[in-house]
Amino acid sequence: MKFTDGYWLMRPGCTARHATEVADVRTDDQRMTLYAPVKHVSRRGDTLNSPLLTVECWSPAEGVIGVRTTHHAGSVRRGPEFALPGAGPEAGKVRRDGAVLELVSGELTLRVDTEQPWRLEFSAGGHVLTSAGERGTGFVTDAEGRHHMLGQLSLGVGELVYGLGEHFTPFVKNGQTVDIWQADGGTSSEQAYKNIPFHLTNRGYGVFVNHPGRVSYEVGSEAVGQVQFSVEDQSLEYFVVHGPTPKQVLERYTALTGRPALPPAWALGLWLTTSFTTDYDEATVGRFIDGMAERGIPLSVFHFDCFWMRAYQWCDFDWDTETFPDPEGMLVRLKQRGLRVCAWINPYIAQKSPLFEEGMREGHLVRRPDGSVWQWDLWQPGMALVDFTDPAARDWYTGKLRTLLAQGVDCFKTDFGERVPTDVVWHDGSDPERMHNYYTHLYNQAVFDLLREERGEGEAMLFARSATAGGQQYPVHWGGDCGSHFNAMAESLRGGLSLGLSGFGFWSHDIGGFEGTPTPTVFKRWVQFGLLSSHSRLHGSRSYRVPWDYGEEAVEVTRAFTLLKHRLAPYLQRAAQQAHTTGVPVMRAMVLEFPDDPTTGHLDRQYMLGDDLLVAPVFTDDGTVEYYVPEGTWTNILTGVRGTGPRWVREQHGFHTLPLLARPDSVVPFAADDQRPVSAWADDVELRVHAFADGARRTVVIPSANGAGAAARFEVRREGDRLSVTTDSPHPWRLRTGGPDGTLHTNAAGPATTEFRYEE
Repeated sequence: MKFTDGYWLMRPGCTARHATEVADVRTDDQRMTLYAPVKHVSRRGDTLNSPLLTVECWSPAEGVIGVRTTHHAGSVRRGPEFALPGAGPEAGKVRRDGAVLELVSGELTLRVDTEQPWRLEFSAGGHVLTSAGERGTGFVTDAEGRHHMLGQLSLGVGELVYGLGEHFTPFVKNGQTVDIWQADGGTSSEQAYKNIPFHLTNRGYGVFVNHPGRVSYEVGSEAVGQVQFSVEDQSLEYFVVHGPTPKQVLERYTALTGRPALPPAWALGLWLTTSFTTDYDEATVGRFIDGMAERGIPLSVFHFDCFWMRAYQWCDFDWDTETFPDPEGMLVRLKQRGLRVCAWINPYIAQKSPLFEEGMREGHLVRRPDGSVWQWDLWQPGMALVDFTDPAARDWYTGKLRTLLAQGVDCFKTDFGERVPTDVVWHDGSDPERMHNYYTHLYNQAVFDLLREERGEGEAMLFARSATAGGQQYPVHWGGDCGSHFNAMAESLRGGLSLGLSGFGFWSHDIGGFEGTPTPTVFKRWVQFGLLSSHSRLHGSRSYRVPWDYGEEAVEVTRAFTLLKHRLAPYLQRAAQQAHTTGVPVMRAMVLEFPDDPTTGHLDRQYMLGDDLLVAPVFTDDGTVEYYVPEGTWTNILTGVRGTGPRWVREQHGFHTLPLLARPDSVVPFAADDQRPVSAWADDVELRVHAFADGARRTVVIPSANGAGAAARFEVRREGDRLSVTTDSPHPWRLRTGGPDGTLHTNAAGPATTEFRYEE
């Protein structure tokens, strides 16, 4: 929210008060509290009739410093609050040297000179990261009498800001106004389904604003050298998170707010859905599944979208028996074909649903202040909202899902969760404004916890649309309703990369786009992109996404890239394990992997898939693609073509290739089995060695398909013209150099060190 009229004036009705200096200090060994008047105090009389801000500073974890600024401390805080599972005993240490106070946590230091004008200075490694200066700490009252706490942190020359959730606006957030406020706005507007009050910059730090309600950001847009964030409240709390690398920032941020669970490995395969408003029944489902099998396209998951339930009755969690007369038998038949099953749900209860009367009677639906059930006709006629702040309502809702799990459903697409009213009363007394964003967290948490309870650790996963901070703990998330054209494909990728820089490890999107029908060209290019994402789902709105509807070549492309993803499954599962243990996403913005290369700062049409693969989707009808190659020799794993960076590349690709480049000195494991995502990955695994320099050394972990463990490890080293491989694997394995058609070495020995002549 903008409060100023240019640099000198305030907007009509706005009055600002900013911390001016330090009037008093209270400290202990680990925390300091600063008392800041909003005007210079030169005599005793200046202490009267004027606000005094309380600024508390502490460290909840190493490398993280919190700042809480409060105007009036007597306001009632009704919640909700973000859970911070990584906030332990205070990790900072306060030291004082005359007038200078410092709070030190790891390499991060907050410095305050109590004899100088107000300034909170954050530094690391001898360099100032950011600071809150003369307008950086304070509050504003506006023309309507609303009270806004605000913070401003300085931006350095050339400093770029990323994150804030899955926003589809420009990837670099400088110059933008961003409101952290959940909305069902599709992918082509400034609204977002996943709003996260966390940003990171290319200067070695991130900032998390610990407020679940609306947070209004002005990112170099009101004061061009500042990131401003404000909340309508009496208190504002934020954490500065040090890296120094972007990966380390994400590691510390996700340690604080929660790391992603590890999705089951079977979810890496191809998902197919009924689409949304298309006509379908069990015969249609069978035709789709048979068609995929007949065309040699392995399918892992089948998803039933909204109309598995009866029209006007979403959600009642009962199968439409006119469309699916034998749901239990159908699910058994799908399971016999090796498929997992996903079912669409949302947290809304239509008035025609039998559950409406039940939920109203038992008090499980959100109510207005007068005690009536909150309802409207958008989405479903007379729909109400389940009150997940009530444990009884949560148990009632998840109890309906237990029946579906008993029938054979494996996971749920938790759609919606953004259209949450603010003119209501919550069971636990939560503040409606703060609950608007937070509702999705309770919704997804309830469903995920049920799946973890019923299916076990490592088997729980969602396909979720909405999220807020901490929601990364309940993967997977997908990009919502996009168009079926190249612009929508590109905006979806922008949103996914921003979400990854906001702490979310796993992300997917609707292959082919949701609204409208893609051209065969768009469909084939989106298939390539989708099957080189962490999770891959064919889905649409009014048209099917079975590949034969888009031509025989679309079938060939879908088959080829599905088989490729299966062969890459051990590599992708290892990246998933990293996301689970470190918070670093599977799909990574180039700046995350190459923070010291200034060219990567604005790149949003390409990404790193795991540590070692660069993907540049094609967004043109004629197959032309422009992408950037960082330093070193990179190898296209589809064509074997090699090129050296740093440089920009312009190429033209047919539908069976795209820029899919292996990093210099990389070793990428390929599974022997291309027919399924989960196989005996270590058995006859092929290690593809790319542009391995003399003296290079890499450790390759073949992950376990069950959990975060390892099935085998390989240590690959090059010395001169000799390549040595040391492994603990009892299984046969192979090694290939020089691209997909290069030299292949076969080894049938057990654990040992084996040497080869290195050939490119």
